[in-house]
Amino acid sequence: MLAFLSRTVFYAGALLLSTTLVFSARAVDLPAGVSEIASVEGVTEYTLPNGLRILLAPDDSKPTTTANMTYKVGSRHENYGQTGMAHLLEHLLFRGTPTLRNALAEFSKRGLAANGSTNSDRTNYYASFAADPDNLDWYLRWQADAMVNSLIAREDLDSEMTVVRNEMERGENNPFQVLLQRMQAVAFQWHNYGKSTIGARSDVENVDIAQLQAFYRTYYQPDNAVLIVSGRFDPATVLAIASDAFGKIPRPERSLPPEYTEEPVQDGERKVVLRRQGGSPLIAALFHAPAAADPDFVALNMGASILADTPSGRLYHALVGNGLSSSVFGFASGQRQPGYVFFGAQLEEGMDQDKALAVMNETLDSVAKQPFKQDELDRIRNRWLTNWSRTYANPAGLASALSESVGDGDWRLFFLQRDRVESVKLDDVQRVTAAYLLPSNRTNGMYVPGESPQRAPRPGAVDLDAALKDYRGKDTGAAATAFDPTPANIDATTDRAPLELANGPVKLALLSKPTRGDRVEAKLLVQFGNVDSLKGMRTISEATAALLAHGTRSMTRQEIEDRYNALQADVDFGGGAGVVAVSMSTTGENLPEVIKLSLHILREASFPAKELTEYQRQVGTAIRNAMAEPGSLASRALARHDNPWPRDDVRYTPTFEEELAAVAALTPGQLEQFHSRFYGAGTVAFSAVGQFDAQAVKTALRGGLDGWRKAPAYTRVPDPYHDVPPQEFLINTPDKANAFYLAALPLKLQDTDEDYAALYLANYLLGSSETSRLWTRIRVQDGLSYDVRSMLDASSFEPSGSWSFYAIHAPENTQRLRAAMAAELERVVKDGFTEDEVREGITALLNFRKLARTRDGALASTWINYMQLDRSFEWSAHIDQALSGLTAQTVSQAVRKRLDPARLSVAIAADQAKQQ
Repeated sequence: MLAFLSRTVFYAGALLLSTTLVFSARAVDLPAGVSEIASVEGVTEYTLPNGLRILLAPDDSKPTTTANMTYKVGSRHENYGQTGMAHLLEHLLFRGTPTLRNALAEFSKRGLAANGSTNSDRTNYYASFAADPDNLDWYLRWQADAMVNSLIAREDLDSEMTVVRNEMERGENNPFQVLLQRMQAVAFQWHNYGKSTIGARSDVENVDIAQLQAFYRTYYQPDNAVLIVSGRFDPATVLAIASDAFGKIPRPERSLPPEYTEEPVQDGERKVVLRRQGGSPLIAALFHAPAAADPDFVALNMGASILADTPSGRLYHALVGNGLSSSVFGFASGQRQPGYVFFGAQLEEGMDQDKALAVMNETLDSVAKQPFKQDELDRIRNRWLTNWSRTYANPAGLASALSESVGDGDWRLFFLQRDRVESVKLDDVQRVTAAYLLPSNRTNGMYVPGESPQRAPRPGAVDLDAALKDYRGKDTGAAATAFDPTPANIDATTDRAPLELANGPVKLALLSKPTRGDRVEAKLLVQFGNVDSLKGMRTISEATAALLAHGTRSMTRQEIEDRYNALQADVDFGGGAGVVAVSMSTTGENLPEVIKLSLHILREASFPAKELTEYQRQVGTAIRNAMAEPGSLASRALARHDNPWPRDDVRYTPTFEEELAAVAALTPGQLEQFHSRFYGAGTVAFSAVGQFDAQAVKTALRGGLDGWRKAPAYTRVPDPYHDVPPQEFLINTPDKANAFYLAALPLKLQDTDEDYAALYLANYLLGSSETSRLWTRIRVQDGLSYDVRSMLDASSFEPSGSWSFYAIHAPENTQRLRAAMAAELERVVKDGFTEDEVREGITALLNFRKLARTRDGALASTWINYMQLDRSFEWSAHIDQALSGLTAQTVSQAVRKRLDPARLSVAIAADQAKQQ
């Protein structure tokens, strides 16, 4: 369950500017009483007589279904003493109804990836799963049951309270989240947007159960809800189920409480100073802004993005470029009522915060005197539209985006804002940004008086009905055909013939299939060297991979980013000793050009000194932040304990101080030498899944790799099993509200071992689901942790693995947590699992595995792994078959053979004063 502190309007998707989207509405026979209201680009709205609105977005191109129930209620609707109530109610809805007492457990049994979230304007509950009419029927009927029959019981509230506190404390550990909340509280003096969604601790801990139940009965009603279903499903069937399940709920007689509080125009600079231990310095500026539905919001959003972009933005050049900060960021928070736009920068220790803040304010104040340029707007517009289309092409992303638009006022805003972004003029961006980014409208850490105060415009009421009258959106063309994601069909439809080149073969896995938006996900892997030739190269190899796209001999970092934007592509470079990996997401039409550009970068990277300096600042800041975080401290302690390698070995785990020193010592020459010595052809693999021309892809790979030097022969760096004596590490983290428990056990385990499938299932049953032993005991029963999990790792290359367990908790609960963890591990070794647990676990895991095979990015990544192992998806089918044949006896025997709690090494990072 998530409490959102802020939102941006950059949807995680990509736009096809010249390709027809394969998404369309379907004519359906409507059940009695159901009315069709509007249809836009394949999304159709229906209503029931009781007021429930239903949005259907069918898409057969991906065999998954997402169902999202959105209630138009959030922290904005809370009264005095009720802060946090909307979020608390979100937690309690999962606690059950008279007919189902543990919804999360049932989700896990059915293989549903489900959760809920709350922000200031809406609360939603969502689930994604492999397309299955039975699961969809069950989930919709659960939503209908939960809408009016949730218990909201006192005992459930008491049990969940520690978990909610734990989530609250986790947020309190994040300096940025706390700073943002404090700035909102100062900027919004009267409106509830100044209140944190998580709520005040006193309100949450002393919440009146009768008020909470009344809040539920008021807002959780059909006339205040929107059901969204996207992906593969039959619209007629869904409408019939919804009519039957929700149609029985009467339209409520109550009227929703009126909202009349308006935040007055700010009349002067305001200041917030937050002092806490740990973390990196931050500076920020927050300005009031119009509502998401206001046409001016899009213009302001574009202006804010122009200012905050990395590396083209004005703030980046003024702060990072002059060594005043290590990074900058900014976003416009789209909300139902007038919200805010936010800018921030992270500094290294020792940087001058006053000077940096002054430069930030000067840069933001200068918009009126230094107008934006058309190429700045075009760059941001292209990226926004690319992100929008990626969301539109993804059923789960589309459902989430429509839910956010519902919270903002109307689901059609998702499309209307795209139209507004496409048509917004430079003059409008300039006018609106200059009007709102005034000193008198700003909240930050500095006060500057003025003789003639100026006022930002008062955002007026938005006539959204008029704006959307007769709105139909764009023609989206025909629907994509269905794809069968079975292992056998994946193997049968994937072209795996290698590409033979003079400088070495390229292993290929090309799965071309229809997708909405003609999207394609691709992976490129280049490998080189061995454990001996890579000695002393750990930090250098990581920096080399990280800085590849920061400049080549013929292109600057900005030119590279602009070219990717023009190709509607998201591309990430990463790697380390012996490997560099490139992840690509784009359209099928643009994939060959994206491949060519990525290979150009791999071959011609130039590693500018300025970019290395910025990298050193950013990595150094991240390392210093980790030195104060309980989770990072515990993880590093156990990683170093399980570390037999000498300091110059690429497998060595350094201390934080060693890592800082190594990064600070990097020079451009070292990166250039490493690149020249190791990067090249010879051991290359490429996978792609989605809509693309396989022959064009092969031509692009051949052209991009032709003539590249051959890399030093690649031999995988081994990671053999070694015994690790158990040891306990107690790490003091003063002033941290949260603590972190981590335990690890080395295993001599390979995924080809006969008991691997049994251990895979055992880990799921023990601590990787919402029905697991650890979750049920530590979170649900004892309420000690917001998140408790177990993780099983088994190598595919050699008998080497581990079993680990972690829990986030309050420091004062450490001893209770340790006792509960020990009791559950001892119980599973002694008693094993029941037949019911094993049967339900098999069903859930198989469903989750089926769901994973519907995701194009996951398929592309899996093919890359399989090509290194000479495997195909026959291996995936083999694991499915092995799971299907498990019994309680075989699973329990595997646990007793492998899990020895006495051999666990444990690290606990906590404020020890609070433990005492």
